Amino acid sequence: MKTGIIQQANSGNREDNISRLESKIRILAAQGAELILLQELHNGLYFCQTEDTTLFDQAEPIPGPSTNRFGRVAAELKVVIVLSLFEKRAPGLYHNTAVVMESDGTIAGVYRKMHIPDDPAYYEKFYFTPGDQGFQPIDTSVGRLGVLVCWDQWYPEAARLMALAGAELLIYPTAIGWESSDNAEEQQRQRDAWITIQRGHAVANGLPVIAVNRTGYEADPSEETGGIRFWGSSFVCGPQGELLWQAGSDEETALIVEIDKQRTEEVRRWWPFFRDRRIDAYGELTRRWIDA
Repeated sequence: MKTGIIQQANSGNREDNISRLESKIRILAAQGAELILLQELHNGLYFCQTEDTTLFDQAEPIPGPSTNRFGRVAAELKVVIVLSLFEKRAPGLYHNTAVVMESDGTIAGVYRKMHIPDDPAYYEKFYFTPGDQGFQPIDTSVGRLGVLVCWDQWYPEAARLMALAGAELLIYPTAIGWESSDNAEEQQRQRDAWITIQRGHAVANGLPVIAVNRTGYEADPSEETGGIRFWGSSFVCGPQGELLWQAGSDEETALIVEIDKQRTEEVRRWWPFFRDRRIDAYGELTRRWIDA
């Protein structure tokens, strides 16, 4: 499967961001892409660096302006596109939502981010309600997509449940980077951990994994911090965790990576982790902590 990946630096000009994405989608489709993946909250700046009620005005319904616009592009180019939007579900109820547009322009499905962080420069709990749909893959003309979002990528339980539900690959739209107070050694540890945990999901589940991050520097409007330098480094790995491609940290990228979905069957025959799972002994995983 020819998979198009767009790693972009955004500005405060939302129309320019969207127009540049659309241009790159067209280029990738002309090169034969069947599936095109965009980064987390790709229409604008990463607004969660501050807590500001006026920013809820950026949210939109689904279906709405973005699904209509990208849906038209998907239908015209006959490609499947994975979007990432600030969803207004109801008055006072907002989500960080991935939307999969089918190649005929319709909505194939949505996934609402389940794990919501709340850290300096990442005040997402102020804006987003956790998802309530569970971990269900989305069926499309190019396969069954296990779409998760950013902070979800640190949780092996989320990847496992997507795999158990039949996902053929795991996809993580992402917005993650370095806060200015971190030194170089800490920055390296953080990025390495981010890559390692997701490659581990590929190995444990015998599935390809695609992480699509943003790049560039975005200032903190409150000036409480020095802003975020998003570390890019979008990557694709195969079902044994092998790196198939990785972007640089500071570059915008739009390219195609070929993914062999059939290798999952081979790898799972060699490494039958699903066969040997002790499902009779895992009940306590649903507890917050196992007290003495």
